[in-house]
Amino acid sequence: MIGKQHHSFKLTLFTAFTLAEVLITLAIIGVVAAITIPSLVKNYNEKAWSTAQDVFTKRLEVATRQMNTEEKLAGYSNTMDFVNELKKYIKITRVCDNSNITKCFDKEVIWNEGEDPIDMSTIKNAASLGQDDWDTDTVAVQFANGVNAIIAYNPNTTQEPFNNQFSATSNSMAILYDVSGNKNPNTNGKDIAGINVTELAGTTGCLLPEEELGFCISQILGPQNGGYGPLTKAQCEAQKGDLGINTCNYDNDYWAGAVKACGGINNMPTEAQLIDLAKYIYNTDSIVSSGVTRDLAMDTEKAAQFLSASPEADQFGVWLDQEPMFGLADDRDFYFDETYLGNNSVHNSGNLAVCVDQ
Repeated sequence: MIGKQHHSFKLTLFTAFTLAEVLITLAIIGVVAAITIPSLVKNYNEKAWSTAQDVFTKRLEVATRQMNTEEKLAGYSNTMDFVNELKKYIKITRVCDNSNITKCFDKEVIWNEGEDPIDMSTIKNAASLGQDDWDTDTVAVQFANGVNAIIAYNPNTTQEPFNNQFSATSNSMAILYDVSGNKNPNTNGKDIAGINVTELAGTTGCLLPEEELGFCISQILGPQNGGYGPLTKAQCEAQKGDLGINTCNYDNDYWAGAVKACGGINNMPTEAQLIDLAKYIYNTDSIVSSGVTRDLAMDTEKAAQFLSASPEADQFGVWLDQEPMFGLADDRDFYFDETYLGNNSVHNSGNLAVCVDQ
């Protein structure tokens, strides 16, 4: 007879968590996450910025050392010529002159924590980066690796082609760069760093006293000697949308060239602003808007920057932001004893490009 086997089963009971206990646990996890995650993200960002800066500076040093070896480092009178040579040694995808800095670089940068951001459109020369002895303009660039930078060339650069230890980067330029492109925080010591940048001069960038004029003149360019040049019809057609130009004339369009030099029609002076300029230069409030104002006496000291840029020694004309009809653009002429608003052929090679910050 087969005996029966008896199996005993032991039932183990598990005690479930109550809803309150689950909520308390989740709350604790949330508090811990809120404390630790920002710190982890901060540490990660700082490590990423530091690594990107190291990689970029080493690559830049390699490029400039190669320029030194090939005797291409020294001898440039301006930053643009230097940058045009530099991009043969390190890939640069975009170049912006100092009238268009913020098309290649951040609009604002925090240089010292707790202070107001600096308007980067005012960083127009080497002195803006703290190099007061260098008489060169700034140029903004975008590198292929995503780094954006503002560069000022050192016109006193030397080169030692047979010296492999020569510090070509520190000898040739001041460069402020952002390893995160246009992303925040745009702050010095974080994603912003520099080589030979001793300060960031947040100036108004105004050539004449803004408090007296009521607006800011950022540039005064003559149609010669490195000032501004005309656009061909093809050049104008290719850029008119970005510049705000309605129609393009035939070749040698100086008005369109002035618009380009100022970075767009919105940076050209209005009729009202040139009336205010006339009041400033002639020391009078009696300037009529459309007709001729006579019996004036130009203050040549106040007008010195305009006269020095003008092809004429004792008079100058300024392009406005208006193109009333094909082939013509508005301007205001300033003579020693009178001024008036008119319009002129866009082929006129005598007017100044006066750029304003609107």
